[in-house]
Amino acid sequence: MSPAVALLFAAALLVLAGAIGVVLRLRDGHRRAGGHLRFDPSDAGLSQLGSGTTLVQFSTEMCTRCPQVRRMLRSYVAESNGLDHIEVDLTHRPDLSARYKVLQTPTTFVVDGSGAVRARFHGVPHRHALNEALAAV
Repeated sequence: MSPAVALLFAAALLVLAGAIGVVLRLRDGHRRAGGHLRFDPSDAGLSQLGSGTTLVQFSTEMCTRCPQVRRMLRSYVAESNGLDHIEVDLTHRPDLSARYKVLQTPTTFVVDGSGAVRARFHGVPHRHALNEALAAV
């Protein structure tokens, strides 16, 4: 392979990687449907969920954005009645990442009183999207 072709190939790979990164960054923090998932409170060491809405945050010890999301979700809980926040550390429970299809941390679920996942957010949730998800529950 000539150096010009190799350089062109490397440049194409860089452009492709950059485009994928931009697409993933644009999708980060947006609301996604919860699908047919149900959150089991025993996975967080609880016997049951509260009667209202629960924000379930999946994090790891090495997650750099998890403290920011934790503070944001706790501020929502402080401002709202009937809203709870649970944090599940996947470092010690990696089996839960497969069960709940968590591919990155932080991931946040909006869970109703019955345990149904009504919305999910990958990365840091956008405030307006989180407000809409909470209003929908």
